[in-house]
Amino acid sequence: MKPQRKWKDVKKLAAQQSQLQKQTQYIPPKSDYATFLDEAHFKEKLKEWGLPIAKKEFLYKDRGFQTVVSIKGYESYGITGEYNTLVIEFDDGKLSLIHPAYLKEMQSASFGKESLVPLEEKSSGGAETLEGESVDTAPAKTQSPMKVEQEAAKADPATPKAVKPKETKPKKEKAPKLVLPADKVHFTATVKQFALTYNPFNEENDEVVVLENVQIVQDEPLELGLSWCSHSKTLKKFDLAPGNQLEFDGKVAAKKLAKGKDAAEEFIVDEPVLYKINNPSKIVKK
Repeated sequence: MKPQRKWKDVKKLAAQQSQLQKQTQYIPPKSDYATFLDEAHFKEKLKEWGLPIAKKEFLYKDRGFQTVVSIKGYESYGITGEYNTLVIEFDDGKLSLIHPAYLKEMQSASFGKESLVPLEEKSSGGAETLEGESVDTAPAKTQSPMKVEQEAAKADPATPKAVKPKETKPKKEKAPKLVLPADKVHFTATVKQFALTYNPFNEENDEVVVLENVQIVQDEPLELGLSWCSHSKTLKKFDLAPGNQLEFDGKVAAKKLAKGKDAAEEFIVDEPVLYKINNPSKIVKK
């Protein structure tokens, strides 16, 4: 038999809920937000968002007040739906939206605390400005008479000067910006290499596949050059290697590949990769 709550505990809980309702500005989600398929899917998304996978409840902090919330689902946004906004539930059953990175920050003990750092004058003869730049207050050095005469001769307009003609550098022509299709399309590509990209949500490097000679197959084929995609469980089944030719369906987005943090040279791409392919399917390895 569960012990009954004491009256003071009930009053405290009611006061907390009242304070929460006064302080929190709820952002209700859309009615069709996504939910988790199972426990494994829930943990996989928590890892993607950089949240601890061992937890099911998280701290919500707002203006000196905190409570516990649970994650009920998420909304997707972006050109291909690659970004998420979390749907959290409070003790009173109300739902609200929050960015995963913001909820991650709330789990830190230092969240909401501010520190004031006083400005100090440097003791090396310079005064520090508000922007952090030092202004030299040392006395100016006295120049020799010979130095003064030389500088005066340089400043004299009657003194002939050798004027070098400015070299005009040819302007680089910018490549025209590609208009990417919003729907799923068919691709052909070649595996260039494997690489690592830094994921700020879980603060780790994620393995990706870099593709070259990427082409969207349509009435007028569209050449993308280099693209990248996550080295997912589906792709790992094909045991890919550099030089493999692939055909697949997927969606493309203009998203540059970020370099990996402290990654070995073999996992770094030496040229920019500007396009990401999401959710490749119907993969054929030639």
